[in-house]
Amino acid sequence: MKQNMGSMDRIIRVAVAALVAILYFTGVISGTVAIILGILALVFVLTSVVGFCPLYLPLKLSTKK
Repeated sequence: MKQNMGSMDRIIRVAVAALVAILYFTGVISGTVAIILGILALVFVLTSVVGFCPLYLPLKLSTKK
């Protein structure tokens, strides 16, 4: 599995995940929306840690220089 995510892409994903967590813990989002955004945030964090986005593969995208 070759990395296909650049550092800025990874930073943005972690920031979005942190924003979702803040919105959830402050009670701004709840219910189904919170579950969906929470799962998306978890995927963002996991892909950022690994540096590989499976969605980029079929689209032949890479943000890594």
